[in-house]
Amino acid sequence: MSRKELVFLPLGGSGEIGMNMNLYGFGSEANRQWIMIDCGVMFGDLRTPGVDLICPDPTYILEEKEALHGLLLTHGHEDHIGAVALFAPKLGCPVYATPFTAALVRRKFDEYEVKGAELFVIDMNARFSLGPFDIEYVTLTHSIPEPSGIVLRTELGAVLHTGDWKIDPTPTLGPTTDAGAIKKLGDDGLLAMICDSTNVLSSGESGSEAAVRASLTKLISKQTGRVAVTTFASNVSRVVSICEAAAAADRSVCLLGRSMLRIVEAAREVGLLPEGLAFVEPKDAGHLPREHVLYLCTGSQGEPRAALARIARNDHRDLVLGDGDTVIFSSKIIPGNEREIYTLQNDLVDLGVKVITEKDAFIHVSGHPCREELRAMYEWARPNISIPVHGEARHLEEHAGLAYALGVEEALAPRNGDLIRLAPDGPEIVDEVPAGRIYLDGDILLPDGAAPMRERRKLSYAGMLAVSIVFDRRQDLADHVMIDAEGVCLGDPAADHLEARLVEKIEDAVLGLAPSKRKDDEAIELAVKRAVRDFLDRNWGKRPIIKTFVHRISS
Repeated sequence: MSRKELVFLPLGGSGEIGMNMNLYGFGSEANRQWIMIDCGVMFGDLRTPGVDLICPDPTYILEEKEALHGLLLTHGHEDHIGAVALFAPKLGCPVYATPFTAALVRRKFDEYEVKGAELFVIDMNARFSLGPFDIEYVTLTHSIPEPSGIVLRTELGAVLHTGDWKIDPTPTLGPTTDAGAIKKLGDDGLLAMICDSTNVLSSGESGSEAAVRASLTKLISKQTGRVAVTTFASNVSRVVSICEAAAAADRSVCLLGRSMLRIVEAAREVGLLPEGLAFVEPKDAGHLPREHVLYLCTGSQGEPRAALARIARNDHRDLVLGDGDTVIFSSKIIPGNEREIYTLQNDLVDLGVKVITEKDAFIHVSGHPCREELRAMYEWARPNISIPVHGEARHLEEHAGLAYALGVEEALAPRNGDLIRLAPDGPEIVDEVPAGRIYLDGDILLPDGAAPMRERRKLSYAGMLAVSIVFDRRQDLADHVMIDAEGVCLGDPAADHLEARLVEKIEDAVLGLAPSKRKDDEAIELAVKRAVRDFLDRNWGKRPIIKTFVHRISS
């Protein structure tokens, strides 16, 4: 009989920041029982034209779904819950979440019209069993309500999966980190800690939300004219801090943006918002004196359809900003969004708006642990094994080195698809399973490398050329070849009128075929493709997508 093993398998979030998906398995190699922790996304960018969301590929666990006992969610950020509605019906297992996270997931189920998925709302610090796993939620602090670490106890040892966290001694919403529970794990003997690596390259501590609230209060009180503040909508603590700062400055708050409204609605539903917190409607806010209104907006990352981007383009129906007004970015720049954010800020400045960012004032703290917080966590938990996750390669390797320096016996920096045996005799990568990406293209999920994705990338680089050819009954050209180009340098005078020369090149190639070959559409398409590529390689330096349409006159 094969021996029992405890294994860890990241399918997303190891080697990248975003789209977290992690699996734990227990049992023999032929009979493993599984649980999943988190099921997130990352957002499309210029490298994935037309794609809204990118998800981890769950194919491996879908093939094992009969042995999957549950999906556990650590908190409600999109990179941890964004794919739940897409995959829950396929996984066929119950989903477990604390009240606020569950409220966000329930809205996603409604949005995607998910039917039949089981969503269990659990208490903070809940403890229950799933298959061979004894599960316990541990309260942490982060930049969203109800962040939880998850303890997995098995007969081969206990594992702490931290999810996202920081150590905030003075959070403005919710409890502090349950250091006592983590210390007890260390006292009892912790086999392994699978831990957030996002800020491992940053020294010191991430900072307290209460200090940000005090700074925002002073900053907003100094402003004249209208004030708009943008922040991550999921940071309910920051939203409340901004509202309290606005109240101290005698400003009413107006919410702008769908995600801001959705998050605030979910927070109110589960009783997270302070009593008496109220907002003015956009249609009413415009009638308030400029010095007595504050707009809380989505769009801190330059998202083109978010409220702040529309304000910057002067096409928001409820708000116009100009001279004397201020926009405060109570957020950080997520790597990869620099161009969009700087464009947004420049557009606001062009309107006469004063822009204040975290570089100008203390108005943001990270939700992830810096090195001193990591040091404290390791001192509390004292794991035998460290497995860094939630980071790019440089973060994971640095975190592994830090773990060794803090006295951990073994550390292993994984990549997506690494099947790691934690016990017995771990950690060791014992297999590599398929791990990739799935793209949400409109309403359709496409695998990485799918033809539409390849073609769209090529279209964005070199465009498309459509060639139409008409033959008469004698297999001669009935008319000149017609060309229709999208994104190809042909007709512009700067391109030296390449179109007429290309038409001539195509006609020569077609007429150079033997009459019998002109009856073969595939032979014609090949001749056209070769002629176009040869001509454009020499005269333009790029190869567009080429489509050839052959027509024949029968009479």
